[in-house]
Amino acid sequence: MATDAMAHSGADIVLEVNNIEVVYNKVVQALRGLSLVVPRGRIVALLGSNGAGKSTALKAISGLLKIDDAELEQGSILFAGEPVNQHAPQALVRAGMSHVMEGRRVFGDLTVQENLVAATYALSGRSGVKPDFDMVYTFFPRLYERRKGLAGYLSGGEQQMLAIGRALIAKPKLMLLDEPSLGLSPKLVEDIFSIIVRINSEAGTSMLLVEQNATVALAVAHQGYIMENGKIVIDGSAERLANDPDVREFYLGMEGDGEAKSFKELKHYKRRKRWLS
Repeated sequence: MATDAMAHSGADIVLEVNNIEVVYNKVVQALRGLSLVVPRGRIVALLGSNGAGKSTALKAISGLLKIDDAELEQGSILFAGEPVNQHAPQALVRAGMSHVMEGRRVFGDLTVQENLVAATYALSGRSGVKPDFDMVYTFFPRLYERRKGLAGYLSGGEQQMLAIGRALIAKPKLMLLDEPSLGLSPKLVEDIFSIIVRINSEAGTSMLLVEQNATVALAVAHQGYIMENGKIVIDGSAERLANDPDVREFYLGMEGDGEAKSFKELKHYKRRKRWLS
């Protein structure tokens, strides 16, 4: 039976990941039969604790595994209906996939405007698609104010805006976002996520969002997956996950004392709580 997140026709899916396995250094298995879909025009949250395999999943999708000496050993990845397992990262960018990596990684010695100009290289070979600096500055007016300043002198929040704006300049069909809230104050997190929602709704960009802040992620996402030890342990609509008692207790930290170490242990953990009460 199809899960909530899988109940879409092929024409409505921009990304389909089927049973992929990833191994680091030919020894350590990081992903174990991971499957997920991103429907067109939707925000999908990929959640889990540190070491669950979330960033590895994004790198497998965007073709960046080799930089970490990792390999996709099994499974398939379809982007816009086409198999892309063997595609180089630059080919995926030109096909309409952008990856905003953890840590922002802006060019600190270039100005904000030069960072955006550098990103237009991704448009080469994409007929009919032109860079739209005005669109980026509309979403991020602060970047327009700082456009002549060096990116290395921007605040953390401004650098995150630039990283997203740099990805947006290529007008992607799919944007992969890795921990956009990392290191930001609660107010900046709120600002960044409100812009993410605007980009999704106004530009129509589909998004796969990796985030440790599950509460914030589920508040903006349409659907969600929760990972543990390299595989999906639960999925469904964002609303369903946010209101699921087990998810609320175990992943959102809204109840309980957090003693359970894995989702698999949750039933045992809840029984233990009853015994101690």
